[in-house]
Parts: sequence; C-alpha cells; structure tokens
Amino acid sequence: MDIARLRQRGPYEWELPATGRMRVPGVIFASRALIEAMDDKVREQVANVASLPGIVDASYAMPDAHWGYGFPIGGVAAFDAGEGGVVSAGGVGFDISCGVRSLHTGLKLAEVEAVKARLADVLYARIPAGVGSTGALHLSAAGMDAMLRGGARWAVKEGYGSEADLARIEEHGCVAGADPAAVSERAKKRQRDEMGTLGSGNHYLEVQIVDELFDAAAAQAYGLAAGDVLVTIHCGSRGMGHQIGTDFLREMVVAAPKAGIALPDRELACAPLGSELGRRYLGAMRAAINCALANRQILTHLARAAFATVLPGARLSLLYDVSHNTCKEESHVDRAGRRRRLFVHRKGATRAFGPQHAELPAEYRATGQPVLIGGSMGTASWVLAGAAGTEERAFGSACHGAGRAMSRNEALRRWHGGSVVSELEARGILIRSPSLRGVAEEAPLAYKDVGAVVEAAECAGLARRVARLRPLVCIKG
Repeated sequence: MDIARLRQRGPYEWELPATGRMRVPGVIFASRALIEAMDDKVREQVANVASLPGIVDASYAMPDAHWGYGFPIGGVAAFDAGEGGVVSAGGVGFDISCGVRSLHTGLKLAEVEAVKARLADVLYARIPAGVGSTGALHLSAAGMDAMLRGGARWAVKEGYGSEADLARIEEHGCVAGADPAAVSERAKKRQRDEMGTLGSGNHYLEVQIVDELFDAAAAQAYGLAAGDVLVTIHCGSRGMGHQIGTDFLREMVVAAPKAGIALPDRELACAPLGSELGRRYLGAMRAAINCALANRQILTHLARAAFATVLPGARLSLLYDVSHNTCKEESHVDRAGRRRRLFVHRKGATRAFGPQHAELPAEYRATGQPVLIGGSMGTASWVLAGAAGTEERAFGSACHGAGRAMSRNEALRRWHGGSVVSELEARGILIRSPSLRGVAEEAPLAYKDVGAVVEAAECAGLARRVARLRPLVCIKG
C-alpha cells in the first residue's frame, strides 16, 4: 500500500483523512511492515465504507486486513439507525458468523502424541469436511426454523452438549431477533443436510498445544497452562449463510438507489436499517448466526465422541466461542462521549470486549473477552484478551486471523497439496483432508505472519497476548 496518503497517528495506527464522499476518516491498525504489504485495495475499500450513510466515528481496518467483497476482510464499521445508518450484506460477508471456538481437553502433550495418528484418523472419520459435505442430521421444515431461532441453545436441547457450553458463547449461544421467515427456501434447502459439517476453504478442526504463555493472570482465568492440549474449531453457517448473502445482495443493489443511497461500489450494496429490507436482512442474518452457532455446537459433540473413542479421559470443556462476519446491535460510547445504540459490522474481525464488560461470563470479566485468532495448519494460533479501552478504539474489535497474503490461485501455482502434507508431517503436524487442492490453496505461507499481526493488534491497544498455540493435528475442510 502506498502510505503517502495516510497520516501516521502512532506506531501502529494510520489515518486516511476524510476527503471527497467520505463522511468519516479511515483508520488502519498495523505496523509499517504490515501496512506496506497490504493491497492498495484495502485503502480504497476503507474509504468506500467511510462514505456510507450513518457511519459513526471512522471506518476501521484490523492488522490482518486484506481485499474483500465490498468491505475489506478485517473491516469494522458502526452505523446509527437514527441517523440514516445502513446494514450491508457485503459488509457482513457470505460466510455469516464464521467463527472459532476452542476447547480444553484436560490432556497433556505426551498423552496425545502416543495416539496422535489414530486420533487424527478417528476425527477425520467423524467430522464431515469438504465442499458439499453433509452430516447425519437432516432437518425437517419445523426443525430448521427451530434451529434458526435457537442456535447453540437449540443444539444443546437436541442433545449436542450441555448448559455449561452456552455460558461460554457470545450471546449465550443464541442471538435474539432471528427471523426464519426471512430466509429463502433455497437457503434452507442448502442447509438441510449440512449441520455438523466443517465445509471447505480455511475451515478446520485442530488439535493444538499451548506452546507459550504471555499473560499469566489471563491464562489462569482462561484455564490455560503450558503444555495443555486444546481443540479449536473454525467454521460458519455453510451453504445457508452464503445463500442469504447472495439473496440480499441482489435486492440491496436494486433498492439502494431508490433509498437515495449512492453506492461507491456495487459490492457495498446496503439498505437503511429502518427499512423493510434492512429489517428483513437483519432477521435472516441473525438466523444465519444461530445456524453457525448450532453448527459449531454439533461439531463439538462429534469431536467429543471422537476423543472418547481414543482418549476416554479427555473432557473437552469450552473455553469460548467467537464469531466473525456479523452485524450486531451494541451499546457504545462514540468519540464525542455519547452512548449510542449502534449496528457494528465486523467482517473478518472479532468482538473483543475489554475487562468489566457486562456481557462477559463472570469468570472472564476481570480479564476481558477471550479473542481466538486462527492459524493456518502449519502456523500458530493465538488466544488474546480484549484490552481496556478497545471500545473507544474500534467498537470493541480486534483481528481474526493472519489474513491472506496471496490469492488461492497464486497459492495453487506455488504449492502442491501432497507436498504441503508431507512437509507438515515432517514437522509433527498431521493433516487429514478430502482435498489436496484445498490444502494447497490454504498452504501456511499463503497467509501473513500471524505473529506480526498479533503483535500489531497488541501494540495498537486492541487486545493483548495470552497464549500461543502450536498445531498437532488438522482436519482440513
């Protein structure tokens, strides 16, 4: 990125001043090295988002930002319904509520190493993965609507987990305001057989070891110790989320000019929050969030069953579950010191509430929200904690992963999936995947240096480092 048009506000904070149609400035959180490596399209997209009606304070980009559909992936923006604010299907993204959950196993490295290959095989046999993968659960029309209203809470009632799980999920596993009637029959049909599946792309289930701790107090609050083995699941709302995004983008592109909205980019198609279309999209999107929460809950159940077969002593208790790709109504104080109800879009970004936030589980309230940063098969994942003051910096948001450094086509030109699997196995990381093409597309070096991204997030005051996780087994979608 050409940084000549940016004003550096600090070592890890860069401002794009409001010019032209921009209603607010843009702010990118990154080190100089990270921002210089970003595509110029990120700056262009940050500026485009800043021109949307009703945007509050600034259009933000996290340290892992890269070019996305309309919004940059790693983009955060909040809108006020009372000031003509909008909701954008492109600003939420197609994989609605794609997210991460991590689970304690109660195991140490030596216990897993002894049976690692068998564990990988059993997990791969029990966790449906890959393009179009289907699960054992087939929902009726009534069951589908109940799932869309109930999220992980519905899954627990169906026998996929316990009440204790729900306390460690954003919104206790169920987002209010979901409207199954706003979800098309095509979207429901795509999801009917896909509950409890990983899907493809960068979705995965990993067995990981806590490699290093950086904040002893936070690690204790989260129940983490060096050498602990965790399980992390990364997936979302599968075909349903994608179809909802497709359905509403079509409508919003047509409706935006009629609502007096001049779109700087068709991919930023949006609707006023107070409009019938805006309310209908919010109802469908919230249903997709609940779908993703239920999906991760069922996958947790399957992982528990796999572990029980190989390592009966494992307990797999939930550390936390966070979502990306959402628009959530939240209460925030703006830069003028005014508390407002805002609709916060986080596309490829994580909610990262700091200490004492009322919405956090009591056991995490003194520490701040766990922020789970996904890795890429061969690289580290991280557990961070929401930092004090982050609400004032980016509406309580942080990065969500490393962020792609190159396209999937470029990755395919550089690597072969079989070679990636062999190289990782030589490093002690076992990969099980139905697609060698998918493995090549997601090769670890196709992503940015996640350590540099996490350091930038910490230095920018978005979240602080708690623990680094090293992969042992990866079931890749």
